[in-house]
Parts: sequence; C-alpha cells; structure tokens
Amino acid sequence: MPPAVAGAGAPPRRRLGLILALLAFAQCIYAIDYSIVFVALPEIRTGVGFSAQNLQWVVSAYAVAFGGFLLLGGRAADLFGRRRMFAFGLFLYAASSLAGALAGDPTTLIVARAVQGIGGAFLAPATLSLVTTTFAEGPERNRALAIWGGAGGSGMILGSLLGGVLTGAFGWASIFYANVPLAGGAMLLTFVIIPKDSDQGTSGRKFDLPGALTATIGSTLLVFTLVQGPVSGWTSPTILITAAIAVIVLAAFFTIEGRGRDPLLPLRLFRNRNLSTGSVVTFIFMGTFGALPYFYTLYFQSVHGYSATRSGLAFLVPCVGVLIGNLSGGKLATRFGVRATLIGALLTGVVGTVAFAFSVSPSGTYLEFVPGVLVLSLGQGTVFTAMYAAATTGVAAEDQGIASGVASTGQQVGAAVGLAVLVAIANSGHEGLTGEALRVATSDGVRTAMWASVVGMVAIVLVALNFRRSTAVPAAEVSEKQDDVASSAV
Repeated sequence: MPPAVAGAGAPPRRRLGLILALLAFAQCIYAIDYSIVFVALPEIRTGVGFSAQNLQWVVSAYAVAFGGFLLLGGRAADLFGRRRMFAFGLFLYAASSLAGALAGDPTTLIVARAVQGIGGAFLAPATLSLVTTTFAEGPERNRALAIWGGAGGSGMILGSLLGGVLTGAFGWASIFYANVPLAGGAMLLTFVIIPKDSDQGTSGRKFDLPGALTATIGSTLLVFTLVQGPVSGWTSPTILITAAIAVIVLAAFFTIEGRGRDPLLPLRLFRNRNLSTGSVVTFIFMGTFGALPYFYTLYFQSVHGYSATRSGLAFLVPCVGVLIGNLSGGKLATRFGVRATLIGALLTGVVGTVAFAFSVSPSGTYLEFVPGVLVLSLGQGTVFTAMYAAATTGVAAEDQGIASGVASTGQQVGAAVGLAVLVAIANSGHEGLTGEALRVATSDGVRTAMWASVVGMVAIVLVALNFRRSTAVPAAEVSEKQDDVASSAV
C-alpha cells in the first residue's frame, strides 16, 4: 500500500502556507473547546443550575459525542470530500456555540456541547487528513504536523487560560460566544483557501450505512459507559445495560466491516503497525497528559483559592512549554526519527509529572509549581506532534480520513475515560468534608491523580516501543526542507 504523499499538482508554496495556517487555526479552535470550560465550571453550575452530580456532563457530553462520531466523520471525509467535511464541522461548531451561550437550563447546554462534539468529530479527521495529504511524508509533513500540533497542543492549555480570563471579565457565556466568529470566519475562509475536493479515487465507492450506524451507536454507548462508570458505579444497572448493548453493537459492526465490499473502517488498516500502535498511544496520552488542565484548575481554585481570571493567567507557563515542545517536535522527529523523539518526549513528561506531584501541597506556592509543569509541558507538546506523525506514516491517501478518525477516536475516548477515572481517584474519600479538611483532601487527591498519571505515562513508553523505527534525515537535508515549508507558512 503506497503511503500518502503530496501530489504533483500540489498548490504553490504561498498557498500551502495559507492552507496550513487555516488548518492550524481550526485545530486550535476545537482543542481550546476541550479545556475552555474547566475554569468556568463553577460559574456554569450556579448560572445555569447544574447539580454537583450532572455538572461533569458539560465536559463529558462533548467527549462522548466526539468519540462516538469520529469513525463516521473520518470516512465521510474520504468519501464526500475533506474540504466539505472541514467546513461542515466548523458550521456545527459555530451554531452549537451560539446555542450554548444562550442556554438557560442544563439540558440545552448539554445538547449544545454534544453538537459541538459532533462538529469536532467531522472537523478533526478532515483537518488531520488535509495535513497528511497536502504535505509529503517525511521532513515536510513533520514540519507541517509540528505547526498543526503546536496549535492543538497549546490550544488545550490556552483554553484554560482564555476560559479564566473571559469568565472573569464577561461571565461564563463568553467562552461560547467567542467561538461563533472564530469558527464562522474559518468556515468562510475554507472556500477561499482550501482547494476544491477531487472526486478522483472515490467514484464507485459506496457509503457503508450499516457500518456507520453500528459504529456510531456502539462507540457512543461505549464512551458513555466508560465516562459514567466511575460516577454511577461499574455494577449499576445503567452501566451494565449500556456496556452490554455497546459490546453487541460493536461486534455487529466488526462483522459488517469484515464482510463489506466498501467498509466504513477497512480492517486491513490495523495491519499498519504504526496506526494500531498510534491509536493506543493517543488513548493513553489523552487519559494522562490530556487530563492535566482539569487538575491544574482544581489545584489553583479549590486548594489555593485563585479566581477564574488568576487561574487563567496561571496557565501561561504550561501554555508556553507546550508550544515550545510542539514547534520542536517536527524538527526532532525529522532529525532523530519519530519513534526516538516520541520516547524521549514521554520520558521528559514523566520526569516533569513526578516533579509536579512533589510540589503539590496546601501550602505550596506558584513558583514551586513552575519547574515540574514546565518540564512536563515541554514533553507533552513534543509528544502531541510526534504521535500523529508516527500514527499516519504509511497510510494510503484514500484512507487518510478514516485513519485520522481512528487515531482521533483513541484521543477523544482516552480524554473522556482518563478524566473520569482520574477525577474518581482524586475525589475518593472526600464525602462529608468541608472547609480546611476538604482543601487538604483536595490537594492530596490531586497528588494521587498525578501519581496515577505517571503510571499511565510509563505505559505509553512501553507501547511506543512497538512503533517502527524511522530513519533520521541528514542535518543539511533537514534544514533545506524545513526552510521550504517554514517559508510557505509565513
């Protein structure tokens, strides 16, 4: 199977730069949306009327819908056009953000967040597959993925910063209003900057409706089960029923895919060792590194009493660290190989997380927080770029959408499951506590969650050893090719 490469008729360098800028901007939008609500949750709870039990669904509704619809979104990008699905995802983001800002009750806000998640499920694989099919595999793609990953990785941290500043200045609704002009403007620019979709290679291919229905229903129920399980209890009737239905529906999905002529998810893709390994890596990465902004917020606000604005500003250090790691990731992957870069960055993240865990204390200061978080953020940013470069290597152009959907499914399911599990660990034994006792217990819970994250990070290192070794590119060639891509992105 030939890998995806930039075609001979690729756009000129200036146009490539504009395309990459728009794709990075879109990546930043939906990455911000994952974490922007964390700092605003206390105000959302009082302003909209959520209970302590259902407040988590402001975050989880987004994650469940995102994870449940990703395979559908990925294949839709391959069959119906990446530009079309990119624009459609941005439209859903803009419309659902407006609905969320105007929500006056919990149900409306949860539905709006779910629609945002569906928008992300169409936008994420379209964005990643546009990057991987526009830029040739190797140094050029590594550089493009570094810029794209820089927008995504820093967006996850930037979301918490913006969430705090906007909530403190204008109230919780502002975090949703801000998305409307951003997503709407990007949607309009899509039709000016990104070339029209080509139907070459898709003629005669049919949309796998049975596969789409079973994949979406089964994935959504599975993510719901994994997210709600720590809250409701793994043996509760709701969890047992949804788990059983999810297993049955997903079994039907894989049976359909194995027999279909033009399946939604070609099972042959899992023979690509990098893609299958990459899906596991993205799952654990988001369940550990991806959950960190929530615990930063918890530590700032619940342990040290920071306001929403001050909490947002406290995210400047991790934001800078992630951005530097993102922008370095492409160069390091090209120079030393993706596998070596990924493992080195993961070990850096482990060291930083251990240092952060030791700094967590009811009497700790922000300066004590900075060294560990800066180190782990550098590792986190580099991993975010390298893991996608590894996962999409060797995938044919016509399968880049669904391959991106598979990798992104690991990302979103991992985010939902990891956050739910780590929150359950952090909150264990807090029942009935108030005042100083609760503050101390919260600090201890954050520390325990960090140690659990370290275990997960070490597991990623072991999984990442299964990636195929990639050949490093000579320094002179690296410099020449990266300068070409960099100049096109200016």
